[in-house]
Amino acid sequence: MPTVRTNDIETYYERRGEGPPVVFVHAAILDRTQWDAQVDVLSDEYSVITYDVRGHGRTGGSAVGRYSIELFADDLAALIDALDLEKPVVCGFSTGGCIAQVYAARHPDRLAGLVLSDTFTPELLSPLEWLQRSVIPRATIPPARIFGYERVEKVMVWVQERIAGEEFSGDYGNVEKLRETGPSMETDEFAKVIRALAFFHRSAVDLTAISVPTLVMYGENEAGFVRTQAARLGAEIPDATVRVIPGGGHASNLDNPEFFTNAVRGLLADAYPAEAAEMAGESGE
Repeated sequence: MPTVRTNDIETYYERRGEGPPVVFVHAAILDRTQWDAQVDVLSDEYSVITYDVRGHGRTGGSAVGRYSIELFADDLAALIDALDLEKPVVCGFSTGGCIAQVYAARHPDRLAGLVLSDTFTPELLSPLEWLQRSVIPRATIPPARIFGYERVEKVMVWVQERIAGEEFSGDYGNVEKLRETGPSMETDEFAKVIRALAFFHRSAVDLTAISVPTLVMYGENEAGFVRTQAARLGAEIPDATVRVIPGGGHASNLDNPEFFTNAVRGLLADAYPAEAAEMAGESGE
């Protein structure tokens, strides 16, 4: 089982393909298998790295009593160092997007490009957003200790659909299929991860420090605050492009994997222009 030491934990990772490196950071309460569709396509041309964030999957939990997005970003930096990756493109989804933007703002010279999908900045832009991002998630922790986080998350999805619309969750069956095959999450780890996400608004992230080509994406059926936050990311990050994923809900890379993967491929061509030109020449384009 491939692991590397990242700070105080052994982080499980998988690496496929040869070429410029791409690191994918999954959403909360999922694991690296969220990216299987993207890995299958992109590993033909790139070295694709997926890993289980602290508290998730085969990485599992740790003795740290309180998690934060900054801690997850430190783990990402340690992973990139341990694997000796030179300026990878980092692609983060939802909570993974929070982790990726913190990493990119802290280490703007240590990546070649950035993808932020269905995610948000620390700043809470409305009372409704505060409810959806902080109050509701924290309210799930006590019942999760009694009924299990899987049941509680289904209720939370239902509540978010009442607020954002029925299409918000997309094809939620895709998420449930991933859960069936992956290792379960400990309730204490669920609580630490949810608190880290709920208190992301206390973090300070200088988006203007991110100097690499950046692709911001969100599903067309996303919650309103995510759409607003995508516009903010696009305006604050100097070299950013914003794209809408047709038919996508919150799990947009699962709802429309072909569009998502092609969009990431376009960002990779911008981040690695020499390699893209070489590949185009080999294909006769």
